[in-house]
Amino acid sequence: MKASDVLMNEHRAVERVLKVLERSADRLDAQEAVPAQIFEDSLDFLRNFADRCHHGKEESALFPAMAKAGIPVERGPIGVMLAEHEEGRRYIRAMVEALGAYRQGDETARQRLAVNARGYAALLAQHIQKEDGILFPMADRVLSEAEQRELVAQFDRIEAEHIGPGVHEHYHQMIDELDRAA
Repeated sequence: MKASDVLMNEHRAVERVLKVLERSADRLDAQEAVPAQIFEDSLDFLRNFADRCHHGKEESALFPAMAKAGIPVERGPIGVMLAEHEEGRRYIRAMVEALGAYRQGDETARQRLAVNARGYAALLAQHIQKEDGILFPMADRVLSEAEQRELVAQFDRIEAEHIGPGVHEHYHQMIDELDRAA
């Protein structure tokens, strides 16, 4: 298994949560009552799995390996991905803030929550397309089989350190529940 295979599999889980955010934002716009827990669970997944774990694998292992193999960071594809990771973090902070106000009954928070959920979903959807279609094939071309194996091993260590054993499975179960609730 290549490092890109691991990351693309994780992208499929992220995409499912992005769909939950989009459906929930639509419900907010339609003035439906949307349980705050849907956003709470989605944000838990996005902060811990998508950002800390998945982006952690990219930022601390894949991107440095690609840079070492000659792929430029500044003004290159890695730099673009890093900038988009930061932009995503800003959307998450905005969603967390809006969710707190939404939980308190602030009706203006409904729109902020929907706007930021949609913004994040749109950003990450195109980000995933760039990684799956451009960046990961580039990595596969420049990294040897031995480097790929080492990256997969690093990914396992990162996952163990950042989210712990069994949490990956917990998140997949949670995504199934979010799909049903949204």
